[in-house]
Amino acid sequence: MTVLFFAISGFAQGDPAAKKVLDAVSSRFKTFKSVQASFTFKNEDSKGAVLGSKKGTVYMKGSKYRVTINGQEIFCDGSNIWSYDKAANEVTITKLDPSGGSITPQKLFTNFYDQDFLSKMNGEKQVNKKLVQEIEMTPVDKTRTFHKVYLLIDKANKTIYSTRVLDKAGTVFTYTVDNLNSKANLTDAVFLFDKSKYPGVEVIDLR
Repeated sequence: MTVLFFAISGFAQGDPAAKKVLDAVSSRFKTFKSVQASFTFKNEDSKGAVLGSKKGTVYMKGSKYRVTINGQEIFCDGSNIWSYDKAANEVTITKLDPSGGSITPQKLFTNFYDQDFLSKMNGEKQVNKKLVQEIEMTPVDKTRTFHKVYLLIDKANKTIYSTRVLDKAGTVFTYTVDNLNSKANLTDAVFLFDKSKYPGVEVIDLR
């Protein structure tokens, strides 16, 4: 299963200016009742050559979320997670463990309060006509598979524009938010896997 979002779950000591920006991003996101966002996932080698690019959509409402990308769909109703693989026509069901450090889209946007990263403000720049603030984050735990994370924050909207992750193997993963609708009208049914809509699907229940 492709990891769709890294859990950028916190920062330890670091730049007070970076903390102020992250606090503002988290506070703003928590005011959104429902969110629909389109994003682009890109991976590159250490020389900047693009190895692949995918587009996807994420839906969020409270603790619920749904992610669709490249033949994969992940549904979470706040308690259960359905991971659907279109090629195999197979869905795996697991329980959501809120205390287990699960990787969720919400963590990408909101949760910066653990002791996971050292943060540093790198300044401001223009990207695609947006004024963004760059924050460099270094994991405290050196056993992580990545050694740097760069966040670009849309200064005007106080939302995350992109997340760039530098893997220790030399690969660079970038998640860019192409469009964010903070007033999406999403029913709870959006976050439930409806078996009737996937004829012949094999269900693997690991709960």
